[in-house]
Amino acid sequence: MSDDLDKQYQAKAKGLLKAEMARRNLSYEGLSEKLKSIGIEESPKNLSNKIGRGSFTAGFFLQCLEAIGCTSLRLD
Repeated sequence: MSDDLDKQYQAKAKGLLKAEMARRNLSYEGLSEKLKSIGIEESPKNLSNKIGRGSFTAGFFLQCLEAIGCTSLRLD
């Protein structure tokens, strides 16, 4: 996969996650607490950096969605 295409998908994943957080009026601090409740320790600062870069794993993406209670996701 080309770097440009990879960056496009990273930006899309970042946008999807941030949109789901916004729908729930959830800050990085709130996400940190919700992740902690499912056994994942991430500081708000680390979450801000990781999500801001958009270069997180699919596993991390799914953990965040589960932690915030997202059961469906629109990709368009």
